[in-house]
Amino acid sequence: MLEVKLPELAEGVNSATLTFWHFEEGDHVEEGEDLVEMATDKATFNVPVPSAGVVNKKFFHEGDTVNVGDVIANIKLES
Repeated sequence: MLEVKLPELAEGVNSATLTFWHFEEGDHVEEGEDLVEMATDKATFNVPVPSAGVVNKKFFHEGDTVNVGDVIANIKLES
């Protein structure tokens, strides 16, 4: 299982709002696809899928605030 975490953001920015999921639990994803859209006061950005697999669990909902380093989702890796 691979944990997808909110990466480091700009200096002084410690959290972002989850604005849109591109996939649902159970969906197959490919490395590099946009998994989730996040927004801060100054920017909107996508967090990519780090490795191909299946979205096993989403830990946040649209509108939730996510802190840097929080696990956003688990990806079940392909064998």
